[in-house]
Amino acid sequence: MKNAIVLALILAFNFGFSQKKFDQNDAKKFQDKINSEYADAKTSPLMAEDLKNFKTLDFFPISGKYFVVAKFEKAKDEKVFEMKTTGTRTPKYIKYGTLYFALDGVDLKLNVYRNIELSKTKEYKDHLFLPFSDLTSGKESYIGGRYIDLKIPKGNTIAVDFNEAYNPYCAYNHKYSCPLVPLENDLKVEIKAGVKTFH
Repeated sequence: MKNAIVLALILAFNFGFSQKKFDQNDAKKFQDKINSEYADAKTSPLMAEDLKNFKTLDFFPISGKYFVVAKFEKAKDEKVFEMKTTGTRTPKYIKYGTLYFALDGVDLKLNVYRNIELSKTKEYKDHLFLPFSDLTSGKESYIGGRYIDLKIPKGNTIAVDFNEAYNPYCAYNHKYSCPLVPLENDLKVEIKAGVKTFH
């Protein structure tokens, strides 16, 4: 079970990272990569019966509107905390910073987090975890919210491509234990980008 969780995190981190400028091909590559991983029995989180008939995940149309260059403010004096999950697992995270951006003229902010265990590994030492929910959650997108993977920025801005938002593995299979989106990352706007709800 533990190995499955680690594998799920590692696969999630491999989906790709946003550049400073919107490129539709990056979003398309993300879709192709996640589809090929979900279609492969070795890497798929899907249950056996869903895997048999799997063709593609359902995505919102790719749109440059949902690519933002956010102001990044690094957090200070944060304490490590146990993030609640859909199971009994409580992985340790730290709030790493806050992202400030606007969509449709609405000022928004999201916190980004760092997984303590993963940050100790060479491969994932600069990874950031961005969980969020929005007004599509529970309707067109997964009720539990979605995730985006980022890298620690070199400066005070960070590119976020919501076209690369994906569902937690527990959206597909109850055997997984997934971090719950913290309440402060619930956006009061619709993010019609990324992976839609399954089924």
